[in-house]
Amino acid sequence: MTTINIGIVAHVDAGKTSLTERILYETNVIKEIGRVDSGNTQTDSMELERQRGITIKASVVSFCIDDVKVNVIDTPGHADFIAEVERSFRVLDGAILVISAVEGVQAQTKILMRTLQKLNIPTILFVNKIDRSGANTEKVMKQIKEVLSNEAFPFYSVLNEGTKEARIIEYKSYDDCMELLASYNESLLESYVNNEIIPDALLREKLEQQIQQANVYPIFFGSAMTGIGVTELLEKLPALMPAHTSAQEELLSGVVFKIEREPSGEKVAYVRVFSGSLHVRKYVDIQRSQSLSHKEKITKMCLFHNGDAVQTSTVPSGEFCKVWGLNDIKIGDIIGERTDYIKDIHFAEPQMEASIDAVPKERIHDLYAALMELCEEDPLIKVWKDDVHNELYIRLFGEVQKEVIETTLYEKYNLQVTFSNTRVVCIEKPIGVGNSVEVMGEKENPFYATIGFKVERGKHNSGITYDLGVELGSLPLAFHKAIEDTVFHTLKQGLYGWEVTDIIVTLTHTGYASPVTTASDFRNLTPLVLMDALQQAETCVFEPLNEFELTVPEHAISTAMYKLAAIPATFAEPILHNDSYHLTGLLPIAKTENFKRMLHSFTEGEGIFTTKPAGFTMLMAPFPTRKRVDFNPLNRKDYLLHVLKAY
Repeated sequence: MTTINIGIVAHVDAGKTSLTERILYETNVIKEIGRVDSGNTQTDSMELERQRGITIKASVVSFCIDDVKVNVIDTPGHADFIAEVERSFRVLDGAILVISAVEGVQAQTKILMRTLQKLNIPTILFVNKIDRSGANTEKVMKQIKEVLSNEAFPFYSVLNEGTKEARIIEYKSYDDCMELLASYNESLLESYVNNEIIPDALLREKLEQQIQQANVYPIFFGSAMTGIGVTELLEKLPALMPAHTSAQEELLSGVVFKIEREPSGEKVAYVRVFSGSLHVRKYVDIQRSQSLSHKEKITKMCLFHNGDAVQTSTVPSGEFCKVWGLNDIKIGDIIGERTDYIKDIHFAEPQMEASIDAVPKERIHDLYAALMELCEEDPLIKVWKDDVHNELYIRLFGEVQKEVIETTLYEKYNLQVTFSNTRVVCIEKPIGVGNSVEVMGEKENPFYATIGFKVERGKHNSGITYDLGVELGSLPLAFHKAIEDTVFHTLKQGLYGWEVTDIIVTLTHTGYASPVTTASDFRNLTPLVLMDALQQAETCVFEPLNEFELTVPEHAISTAMYKLAAIPATFAEPILHNDSYHLTGLLPIAKTENFKRMLHSFTEGEGIFTTKPAGFTMLMAPFPTRKRVDFNPLNRKDYLLHVLKAY
């Protein structure tokens, strides 16, 4: 049986989960259509997904069209869960991008389409809600051409849009796509130039080829609620989406894209098998990086079949499956060999953080254990533990993610939590050169060790560079390792409490007294010397920036520029295209969410605003500070009292 693996993606409220439900109904997988707002859909399994009517975790379900099996991932649409979407893209052969005929192309639509194009994923555009009051397919078509891709081609026209009598009519001729296809095919171009008549069957074949190669994007129209256009979509889907092609005889190659836990705590890994096959009770190689790999034994597997997960002993190439028995497994791990089938995706790191506390506070250790489990399910959740003040911090993409974490902790672990206000995560960089030495035996140095450091500014985006200015043999290797590890750990908080980067640290002096010196002498002394050198070099604080693209109606450009200038943001001259202005620039991440809210208000929902991380910009003093989560080597007296356990 041929297998096609697709994702259904969309901005919030475009009707993505409703379309999934309608497809499952039309293919006889379910007997009754669930409603997102009623909380009874197939793919929204989390309680919060049902309550909020949004998809948070990517869900897998399958159906059949004749002899073609289609595995579908219903992915989140909210910007806070873009990491979950990007992870899903890694395992897709094709995608359906849902757009509302009422709201039109949104900022998130543009972000999703940009990612699909970057990964060269064939994509069908489905314009939903054509029967809703306010539907305007002509306007949406124009937005698609201008904002998403000029290489989009409608298969249907719409009659009676915005009414219950809305319906679609298929274009009988493919002549309109001739010019589009000619740019990808020399023989067609020659025929086009010579005004030759080309059979529709040949044009359709060439069009399908270009769609499967992600050069052309077909546009379908319909309504997930009533089923208009969904049958037509399903009829054409097998011809427009590329089928899985790798052979079973090839080397095993798969990737983990999702992790869940059973009520017992056992991990369940969701795997896409690109080549080869998986077998129960067999050991598989698991690669986490080029240098980290191990073997584990599969104890149980399930394939997705017509809405169910069916236990199986073998999973062939091209399939999604659930795998039990892989205890040391993380999202992104490679099962078997790393091959060209596996797309590498760079995930943007969350640039906001908040402290999180258990209620009552005595359950802080339970909270930490629960958060560690959540980190395994979503590696972009970063948790920091402050052992000094017994506090926890969590990195976030946005406020909705906070709500999801809070609800998950309560439902899954019976933990109630409170959050502090969310703040952006800054960094520090040295601006000068600093030197410091502590010599063993001198009055102020209570440790059996000599250490000297030179710190200076490194190259942009170089991170931390650690160099040896002494002979490697001047110390036992264990002592060298203790110093180097402590340097990297200490630089997690600089003079103002932020992580230090773009810095060169050179070890300039060493000394020890055998046999009394231990590695802990070097571990305890290193922070004092390093931070003293850093104080001499001084640091500046940098805040994270977003690069933005903004499209607003002609009447709103003055307000947009005024509000951006007040942030302050930097931007180029606006460009007028048809009846909209296009603006690009940079603005602080800390101001992004507030501007989004203002934009919706002053453009009445007509503005399209997309952002992506764009590095950092230096702040002016006084710099924002972050509470220290160590014993503070900047305060020598208190630091020594702690590490020498004099308290």
